[in-house]
Amino acid sequence: MSESLKNKTVKGVAWSGVDNVAQFGVSFVVSIILARLLSPDDYGLLGIIAVFTAVCAALINGGFTNALIRKKDPTDDDYNTAFIVNLGMSLILYAIIFLCSPFIAAFFNRQELIALTRVASLGIIIGALALVQQTRLTKRIDFKTQTKITIIASLSSGFIGIGMALMDYGVWALVTQTLSSQAFRTVFLWYYNKWIPRLRFSSASFQELFGFGWKMMASGVLDTIWKELYQVVVGKFYSSAALGQYTRAKQFSQLLSSNLTSVVQRVTFPVLSNIQDDKVRMISGYRRIIKMTMFITAISMFFLGAIAEPLLYCLIGPKWNDAATFLPLICISGSLYPLHAINLNMLQVQGRSDLFLGLEIVKKIIGLVPLFVCIFYGIMPMLYVNLITSGINYLLNSYFPGKLLGYSSWMQIKDIAPSFCLAIFVALAVYFLKYLPFTNWLILPFQLILGALLFFIVCKKTKMEEYVEIKAIILPYLKKFIKE
Repeated sequence: MSESLKNKTVKGVAWSGVDNVAQFGVSFVVSIILARLLSPDDYGLLGIIAVFTAVCAALINGGFTNALIRKKDPTDDDYNTAFIVNLGMSLILYAIIFLCSPFIAAFFNRQELIALTRVASLGIIIGALALVQQTRLTKRIDFKTQTKITIIASLSSGFIGIGMALMDYGVWALVTQTLSSQAFRTVFLWYYNKWIPRLRFSSASFQELFGFGWKMMASGVLDTIWKELYQVVVGKFYSSAALGQYTRAKQFSQLLSSNLTSVVQRVTFPVLSNIQDDKVRMISGYRRIIKMTMFITAISMFFLGAIAEPLLYCLIGPKWNDAATFLPLICISGSLYPLHAINLNMLQVQGRSDLFLGLEIVKKIIGLVPLFVCIFYGIMPMLYVNLITSGINYLLNSYFPGKLLGYSSWMQIKDIAPSFCLAIFVALAVYFLKYLPFTNWLILPFQLILGALLFFIVCKKTKMEEYVEIKAIILPYLKKFIKE
């Protein structure tokens, strides 16, 4: 990558990372407080609602966001057309959910879901109003502005959620927190972005954007349905409390895997799209991104899984014991998420949304196996099977990008193997400390200190390439930040 593009990428990653850290850092603190005030059943009810709102969000996007980012010079007509389509879809989908809410409540045998679903689904419309505004900032790789917005929205909604939980509003505290966060974010995106849409629809823009975007939309909807289907199965065949435990475990794992995946996707897609015609630079940038991303991800996720039980006990209490049991397996599977995202991003950059959609269909067929395991054998056996299917999905996701660019799955595995070896070594070293005859409040600090010491000692002794490069990138910016 050229120096200017490298600096742009580093700054984009830095601000996108800060954005995610701010959003999920505040959300993490808020969730800890709420988890102590609310019950697993409350989180389970919100998890059921999230199934439907997540699918609607994927439909509303329509692939237009990716199409706009990939297009080198989108016109005002392109943005206006995307805005109209997004808003129109949100209104239609909200009306459908509003009318179907009694059937949702009957399916899960929880009548309170009627009102909860109708209110919580208002976030569909609120989110649609912000899509194009956020896309314009992402297109400019302006994550600094998005970070400011995130901090304001997360703090404000967090105070509202905690306040309602203290007043015994139960699950409504979670619903209000989510809606207020979306509302604050949307308002400030409009304020900072300084772009006012016009109600001007262009059929030419629609055809061009939808021509690329519909496959991305289908892929996104399929992927979202599949992810949320696990929530449906757990909520239907077990209980909302069991779903709450599973949801909390997923949320903890997502603090690292989904955040890093989001950062990588948001930054690498527009950056690599700018050099899509230069194959040599593409391969070089692609390889460096994979090596550095997986270095951070592997260490973080395996370490989180290793300290899961003491961590959750100390943070949110013993009532979340099942979540602590689920978390290590979810973390191991989740360690591959950023790698999936990078490989799929490369297909988008190359304009191969057809391959993207085909891969999603094949992977969902494979994903039937853990679902059936969950129905007949339980959540833990499902999580073990997920480890296998996650590995298979990686091989599928990496095959076509590797073939297109000459960076095969085996080459990727060799590049990331040192990071995973280090991650496994550190994780195993700290995991067995939990069997010491001490309280979790003493074991957790021991695990954190030992893990950090082992990590830095091994990195310095072996002079790991990824560690040296990340350190060389971060230190100058830290020094500059401290001086300022």
